[in-house]
Amino acid sequence: MTVETDVLKILDNVLGLRGRSADLQRNTPLLGALPELDSMAVLGIITALEERFAFIIHDDEIDSAVFATLGSLTDFVTAKLAD
Repeated sequence: MTVETDVLKILDNVLGLRGRSADLQRNTPLLGALPELDSMAVLGIITALEERFAFIIHDDEIDSAVFATLGSLTDFVTAKLAD
């Protein structure tokens, strides 16, 4: 499994996309484009990422750019894993 595959599964589960995450590409906009992605969903995604990848995401690490696209979110996770 790749990081992107895991991120897609988390998005699908937290947002209740029922498999629609399979249509997302690296350049697919997330924040502002997916109606399911509201502030509460962002918190759920952060929690799920922390649990899945066993790292901690600090408040000052998160801004709208992280959730801009699938690629930006995947790149954020990949960078956290490299720390």
